Amino acid sequence: MKSYSIHEINEILKGVIVGNTFHNITAPEQLEVANESEISFIGNKKYEKLWATSAACVAVVNEDISIEPGENRAFIKVKNADLAMSQVLEMFAPPTPIFRTEIHSTAVIDESATICNGVRIGAGCYIGPKVIVGDNSTIYPNVTILDESTIGKNSVIWSGTVIRERCQIGNDCIIHPNATIGADGFGFRPDPQRGLVKIPQIGNVIIGNNVEIGANSCIDRGKFSSTVLGDGCKIDNLVQIGHNSKLGMFCIMAGNSGLAGSVTLGNGVIIGGSASIKDHTSIGDGAIVGAGSGVTGDIEAGKTMLGYPAVEARDALKQWAILKRLVNESKKK
Repeated sequence: MKSYSIHEINEILKGVIVGNTFHNITAPEQLEVANESEISFIGNKKYEKLWATSAACVAVVNEDISIEPGENRAFIKVKNADLAMSQVLEMFAPPTPIFRTEIHSTAVIDESATICNGVRIGAGCYIGPKVIVGDNSTIYPNVTILDESTIGKNSVIWSGTVIRERCQIGNDCIIHPNATIGADGFGFRPDPQRGLVKIPQIGNVIIGNNVEIGANSCIDRGKFSSTVLGDGCKIDNLVQIGHNSKLGMFCIMAGNSGLAGSVTLGNGVIIGGSASIKDHTSIGDGAIVGAGSGVTGDIEAGKTMLGYPAVEARDALKQWAILKRLVNESKKK
């Protein structure tokens, strides 16, 4: 079991210790369930009230904390408790799954594939013709990477992922279990004789560097050219990104949200959980779409949108307040 003193942890965090504790710290935990040998954190002043009933011996806190730690307890004051806690979690993180051999004997790797230095490939993987896997990337068991796809350096592909032909994954990416990269886009057209005719999807998916794709998410290949995710994008579980969509850098999409085909997101766009974006829509840099919203038209940079159909947040809140008042008045009649 890993164990650290408060001073050893603060060597990493570079914060200011207030108070003291003789306990060695054995794990991070939520305030409500932590025991006396565990460290927690207070990232928002509204959670300060939980400290009095918590058993945690140490908390990582923001500099503006307004309470004292108490006897045999301590705070580590930092500028940003959320970011500092991520460093604490790294200290206590368990080891990743073990590879007894770098490339498992049951992996099927085409002779024309290029497997670079330090690559690890687990049992039951399939690596197709002319695939390139960059230095120090890890392919966990039962991953499929089809013809002419490329994986950059230091990327991690978790079990069950399918990367279809000609797709490109950048450096330092993480793709979580059962994600599908490069499935056909949803393209059909009605024909009087043949019913719904499938439109071939001959493009690919290009994913930049330092991108993370959540479990069971789907990124469809382009119909003509490419579906593109820019550097630093973070995609949650169960997200759908339609064919030929273009995401700028550092976009966030929360769980169950979806982009229809040919949507364009600027840099730093945030899409809340279960939000849906109409096809051929553009959303400007830094815009925010609230959870459960439905976007049916273009959004200017920096706007925050709510509701279905989505309107500016302040207008949506006014509409909801008026509707609530009308409903309450009708109940009185």
